[in-house]
Amino acid sequence: MFMLQESWPGGAVLDFIEDLSFWFMALQCLESGQISEKNSFDAGSVEEIDSLNPSFCISSAVSKSKNAGNLPKKNNSRYSTAVFAARKAVIASDCRGTGDYLPNGSRSIIDLPPALVSEILHCLDPKDLGVVCCVSTLLQHLASDHHRWKEFYCERWGLPLATAASPGSGLPGEKTWKDLFVERERRSKSFMGRFSIDTLRGHTEAVRAVCLLQSAKLVFTGGYDSVIRIWDMVEGLALAASQPLGCTIRAIAVDAELLVAGGTDAFIQCWKVIEGNPHLFNIAGSTMNQKFEFRLWGHHGPITCLGLDSARIYSGSWDMTVRVWDRINFKCIRTLIHGDWVWDLVPRGSTLASSAGRDVYIWDPSNGKLMDAIQNAHVGNTCALARSYLGDLLFTGGENGDIHMFQLANSNDDSEIKPCATWKPHENSVHSLAFEFPWLVSCSSDGRLALIDVRKLLKSAHSLGSKYSRVNQSSSINLEPPQRMLHGSGNGWFSVAIGADRIICGGEEGTLRLWDFSQALEIEERVHALRRIRLEHRMRRRRVQIEMNSKSGSTDQIPGALKKSQKNVNRNASWHVKRRDQKSRGFGN
Repeated sequence: MFMLQESWPGGAVLDFIEDLSFWFMALQCLESGQISEKNSFDAGSVEEIDSLNPSFCISSAVSKSKNAGNLPKKNNSRYSTAVFAARKAVIASDCRGTGDYLPNGSRSIIDLPPALVSEILHCLDPKDLGVVCCVSTLLQHLASDHHRWKEFYCERWGLPLATAASPGSGLPGEKTWKDLFVERERRSKSFMGRFSIDTLRGHTEAVRAVCLLQSAKLVFTGGYDSVIRIWDMVEGLALAASQPLGCTIRAIAVDAELLVAGGTDAFIQCWKVIEGNPHLFNIAGSTMNQKFEFRLWGHHGPITCLGLDSARIYSGSWDMTVRVWDRINFKCIRTLIHGDWVWDLVPRGSTLASSAGRDVYIWDPSNGKLMDAIQNAHVGNTCALARSYLGDLLFTGGENGDIHMFQLANSNDDSEIKPCATWKPHENSVHSLAFEFPWLVSCSSDGRLALIDVRKLLKSAHSLGSKYSRVNQSSSINLEPPQRMLHGSGNGWFSVAIGADRIICGGEEGTLRLWDFSQALEIEERVHALRRIRLEHRMRRRRVQIEMNSKSGSTDQIPGALKKSQKNVNRNASWHVKRRDQKSRGFGN
């Protein structure tokens, strides 16, 4: 089986499908003897005889479809030559002799081998795969149950939450991967709708770190008051608070098994999950239980950022190092040396991105090798980082208020990585970035949050699973406007987190601001329904008025015109009477 290019544009893939279907029909017609040698071949041309060889059929369709995206629009026709189109017409006419295209009833892509159909559908992006579902009942069944939907979902958001019914779980009302993808994609539109705001109070000083655990619907925060707090994301209630740790908490990272926090005293406070605990972690204990709570020492300066993956803990510090810790024995296994203070880090997949000073570095944490570097990413320090789920997209926030987007690749060339998009939504330093496909949210000391939709900027029409090539741009990049700005209390924000339908941010006032978009789509549907009802009532009243006017004819319109004319006559007459009286009294000329 040959492999199809994943970088084909959707139109080229659809053309490839039709061309391959035609070649398949031609081969079967030739085998059945329905195509005459005279109509099929001209003067015994060897090239045309070879053109009906199976390997040539596939390679011709593949090469033509691969080149379709590079042709000008006026030359990007469905068939490359007039000979090809003419041959198709001849073969089709010969095949219709029995009342059908082929003796076995083969007509279209659905008659191709199932493995080939699956390979073709695998090359489509979500939009084109959705279009295929609308073609026919059989294609709808093939495309809706295709495994590509699972890849689309996992490439953007990872595996579904443990609390949700996922495909293959055997739960009642089980949803297909297509249903999950369409529902999540629809939910992503809620950030442009209406929202409610809730203010969470509990910290006595500024909040420096905010972390969201979407699977458990919990929010973890810390700040200058040296206390870690756990909040209910849905209800906005404070659930638990730790004992003061004795230093400013600048970073928090959490997953379903481990909670870590770091601060200015250079240690990492760790809590293990406790089964049966409704809040997962027992942070409120008055004494430290070494089995579930402990500290890691190793840094020589304040810890500014933390990260977790399935096997390691990552910590960055102003001692100009990033330390990699093993999650089994909780020992430091590697130290990554930087040339400046480390501001932020984000692990994704098999790579780790970190920012130190103005520069951004891409590491292989398994061996400590520096894979790539972005020099002078910003004017001033690169204070914040965010990445897509697969790590292909890298976002950076700078001290000057700029936000850059980079596309990373696995290529080994030495070309410089340059930003493929730039925003400047803030006047002051960008303190924090968070990404939940397709939305990037940023917070700044200017007291505002920026919401940016990156879908329109992705150059590939396919999913994020395809590897992007590097973008080398010599000219300056135009500034892109953010899709939405959210205004806070007027004071600076230090940290932000985003979920499927909520945004939470902490700042200087010691309060948390929670933007809830969960009802945005429902509110919009109700608004549209009310508008339709009002429009229907208006149209109904207009139809009734038209019917009444048609029954009464034009007689109803005459009195109105006569009344208006009579008013003008009376007005003119009264003016003449007043003028005559003035003349008679000697006031006139």
